[in-house]
Amino acid sequence: MKRILVVDDDVDICMLLSSFLGKKGFEVSKAHSSKGMLNLMHEKKFDAVLCDFRLGDTDGLEAISEIHKIDASVPVIIITGYSDIKTAVNVIKSGAFDYVAKPLIPDEILHTINRALESNGNGASINSLQVKKEKSFPERLIGDYIIGESPEAKELFRQIDLVAPTNYSVIIYGESGSGKEAVARSVHIKSKRKDRPFVALDCGAISRELAGSELFGHEKGSFTGALAQKIGHFELANGGTLFLDEVANLPFDTQTALLRVVQEQRMKRTGGLNEIQLDVRIIVASNENLLESHRKGKFREDLYHRFNEFSINVPALRNRPVDLMIFAEHFLKSANSELNKEIKGFDEDVVECFRKYYWPGNIREMKNVIKRAALLCDEDTIKSKFLPVEISNPDKFMQPDNGSLHSPGHGTDLKSAAQEAEYETIVKVLKQVNYNKSKAAKLLNIDRKTLYNKMKTYNL
Repeated sequence: MKRILVVDDDVDICMLLSSFLGKKGFEVSKAHSSKGMLNLMHEKKFDAVLCDFRLGDTDGLEAISEIHKIDASVPVIIITGYSDIKTAVNVIKSGAFDYVAKPLIPDEILHTINRALESNGNGASINSLQVKKEKSFPERLIGDYIIGESPEAKELFRQIDLVAPTNYSVIIYGESGSGKEAVARSVHIKSKRKDRPFVALDCGAISRELAGSELFGHEKGSFTGALAQKIGHFELANGGTLFLDEVANLPFDTQTALLRVVQEQRMKRTGGLNEIQLDVRIIVASNENLLESHRKGKFREDLYHRFNEFSINVPALRNRPVDLMIFAEHFLKSANSELNKEIKGFDEDVVECFRKYYWPGNIREMKNVIKRAALLCDEDTIKSKFLPVEISNPDKFMQPDNGSLHSPGHGTDLKSAAQEAEYETIVKVLKQVNYNKSKAAKLLNIDRKTLYNKMKTYNL
C-alpha cells in the first residue's frame, strides 16, 4: 500500500483529502504544519507528499527544501491557488513534481498522485532517442506540436497549465519555428475562453502603413484605398484570445495605440466615431527579448510591462534531444497518411544525423524535412540518402567549393563572385547568431523578407 502524506493547515481540507485517498487504497498521514510534516517524515517513509503552498509556519519553497533534505527522491505535489500562479512556477522549478490548483478536483489530484508514483518523483524519462510507442499524449497534441517527454517539454506544459486558467497577458519567447503559436493556441484551448475565437496576427508580415488597420480595423473612406469597412483583429478576437506574433516588429506609433487599447479594453476603428467595448486576452510572441528591444529603442517599456504578466520560453528543438524522434515519428505518421504510404521508421544513421544536426528552423524545419524524405522514399524506412545534404552530410555542405546546388556557382565573372561572397556572408552571420533570422537580417542590414528570399535562393 502506497503511503501519502497530506500537509495543510486547513483541518477540513486535510480530512477530506485523507478520506478520499483512503477510499482509493492509499495509507494516508496528515500534518497541519511544517514541523508536524517533518516529524512524520523522520518516523516513516512516504511515497508522495501533497503539501499546501501556504502553511502557517513556512511556504512552498522552504517546504520542498526541508522535505528533500530528509528524502531527496520523494515527489512533492503543491496545492496552490490561482493567485499564487507565478510563485507556483518557481516552486516547480525548485523541485516540486507538479501542482494542483484550488478549488481541488478529486480526479485531478488522484491522476497527479498516480503520475508521481509512476515516475518515482523524477518524471518520465527516455534513455535513447527511440520513441516509446506505448507512451503517447494525444490530449496534448496541438496541430503539429506535441508535448514530448523531455524535462524541458514537461516544464513548458506545466507553465501552460499554470497560466491558462487565468486572464494574464503572456509573452512567449522562442526561436523561429519552435512552436510559439501552438503554445499560444494551447493556452487558449485550456482557458475559459476556449469556445471563443483565437485570432493570430504575424506583426512581422504587415507593413507599417497597414499595422493600425490590421489591429483595429477601419471605416470605408477613412483613408485612400479604404474602399470598404474592415474589421480588425481585436474586434475579431472579442471575447477570446488575440495572438500577436513577432510583436517587436510593430511600428512605435502603433505600439502607442496598442497600449491604450489594451489598458482601456475599448477602441475605435480608424476613421470611426463609435467606441467598441473589448474583452480580449493578449498573448504575444517574440524571438528576441522585449526588454532588450526597449533598450534598443524599438519597443515601449510600458507596453512590455503590460504584456509581461507571465512569460513562457519555448525550448529550441536542438535542446530537446529526448523529443527529437518523438516529433520525427509524429511527422512521419502524418506524411504516411498524406501520401498513402506505409514507411515504417528511420534508419539508425538517420537518427544519428538528426541528433547531430543543429535544426535552425526547429520543429517547422523537421516537419518539412520529413515530408520531403517521405515523398522521395521508395523503401520501408527513411534512409540518409533521402535527407537534404545539410543534414546527411553537413561537412560537405559547408565546403564552399563542393559544387553543391546549395551554394552559388563559381565563375570568373563579377556576378558569380558577388553571389559567392553574399552566400558566404549570409551563412557566416546565421551561424554567428544561432540562426536567429531577425538578428541576422539586422546584422546584414536587410529586412527579414529579403533575408528569407535570399535563403530560399541559396537553399539555406
